Amino acid sequence: MSGEEEENAAELKIGDEFLKAKCLMNCEVSLILDHKYEQLQQSSDDPMNQVSQVFEKSLQYVKRFSRYKNPDAVRQVREILARYQLAEFELCVLGNLCPETVEEAIAMVPSIKTRGRAQDDEAIEKMLNDLSLIKKFE
Repeated sequence: MSGEEEENAAELKIGDEFLKAKCLMNCEVSLILDHKYEQLQQSSDDPMNQVSQVFEKSLQYVKRFSRYKNPDAVRQVREILARYQLAEFELCVLGNLCPETVEEAIAMVPSIKTRGRAQDDEAIEKMLNDLSLIKKFE
């Protein structure tokens, strides 16, 4: 991004390095850290072996703020959001915050209504309905 152009997440002006980066939702990070935690516990001969405080706190954080716990639900959320040609950043914000209305979704991620591939309100409503079905059966 040029020095003259100001970054603005609402317009998805976040720099090429972030636009191309793979983002993870909190629920995805939770699954990864849970798996790593189990591996650490199993590989340790010493039951007193402690994981780092940073690891422990990170795991607690993502568990607390994960909307989806079931690995199948997490996969379905990513698949649903990916159908709408969202940028990774947009996908993760919507997956983490789970807006319930079109207005909330647009307020949280204004760029879904801009950038040439603007979603109409009906498409956003369908996306939110699909996500709410997953939450219901979680």
